[in-house]
Amino acid sequence: MSSTKKPAIMVSVNCVTFQHKQYIRQALDSFLMQKTNFEFEILVHDDASTDGTGDILREYEKRYPGKVLPLIQTENQYSQGIDNISGAFNFPRARGKYIFMCDGDDYWTSPDKMQKQVDYMEAHPDCTLCIHSARIELVGKALTEGQMRPYCGNRVLTPEEIVDKSSGYAMSSMAFPSRIVKNLPDYYVDCPVGDTPIQMIAASEGYGYYFDQPMSTYRVGVAGSWTVEGKSGDYARKQQIYYERMEKVYDQYDRATGGRLKEAIESAKKRTYYHTMVNTRQFKEILNPEYKKYYKELTPRTRFFIKLEYCTPSFYRFLRKKFIK
Repeated sequence: MSSTKKPAIMVSVNCVTFQHKQYIRQALDSFLMQKTNFEFEILVHDDASTDGTGDILREYEKRYPGKVLPLIQTENQYSQGIDNISGAFNFPRARGKYIFMCDGDDYWTSPDKMQKQVDYMEAHPDCTLCIHSARIELVGKALTEGQMRPYCGNRVLTPEEIVDKSSGYAMSSMAFPSRIVKNLPDYYVDCPVGDTPIQMIAASEGYGYYFDQPMSTYRVGVAGSWTVEGKSGDYARKQQIYYERMEKVYDQYDRATGGRLKEAIESAKKRTYYHTMVNTRQFKEILNPEYKKYYKELTPRTRFFIKLEYCTPSFYRFLRKKFIK
């Protein structure tokens, strides 16, 4: 009797979703459209959605058995204090050599994205983080940039650059070897966001590579998202708590890396504090010469509105009411 051996899984797509009924089909279809010369699996964690997201996942599981592998919770895990859903539920079941990230309200736009990033990492085993630029798609009213483009041109990223980056990386662009998240450090578990500690782990294990090509889309303003939820209630207090948690994470990371990235870590810590001051419009700190470096890193649009609000607050409030929900 002959037995057919299943092909090895090269990539595990990590997708975390909650109340994404409007968006999850586009995300799943963007994964399934990938043209590859290897096998991949799609791991979706649904955090007890009540809008029908789970039903869509069950539909795709039936249509693509063994390919789309949902884990549908009956109780919301985030509300139980589990911030990093990926590390708790998806990374442990990943069979791929590499993990690709994309939340359920974002999606990929290039059918060659997965193959391109895998090809680079296969040819460069010391590369522990592969990213690219992304388009920004606005949901509702807001004033935002049109893209996440942290660098100009394809380039290698040093560990210091990954830790102390002046512009964020799109989660939907991130790919890395699964081996780096097999044993997650305390700073990962303690971090209030899921993408930053992965980047920190990658920086401690190797280096990064950036493709200056928008191969995914990041949605801004989705109801229930981490960003939108964070702005509800006592926003200033939430920002303070966020910084305090991130400060602890950076200190843990400094110890874990034996101080070799200390300068980059201290700068990243300072930038995090500065951004909470920007978010809560603490103008004394925003315009403090001590933070001039970080002020210059802000986009021209952000700097313009900061100056507008600082100099003519009533006019700024009028514009905000008119153009921002």
